Amino acid sequence: MFGLIGRMKAQPGQRDALIALMLEGTGNMPGCLSYVIARDPAETDAIWITEVWADEASHKASLSLPAVQATISRARPLIAGFDSQTRTEPVGGVGIR
Repeated sequence: MFGLIGRMKAQPGQRDALIALMLEGTGNMPGCLSYVIARDPAETDAIWITEVWADEASHKASLSLPAVQATISRARPLIAGFDSQTRTEPVGGVGIR
């Protein structure tokens, strides 16, 4: 399995709009085992994204999906930046096969 954990900053006051866009455009991604978007309770414009994929190739392929490309285009104006991204190797857990 392949995993990513990242922190993204929304433009001021745009966090909920960004979350809504991301949830709308990430529903059907082959090889995606888990995709969780969470509000950062300590910072009003920050979100965390935790992803688990069957493999790294599935993640890379997802970036070419029309729905994902459309979401990225619509979300760009709402994104202020990316704080961090960490690659992981998930081994299992609740909801992960």
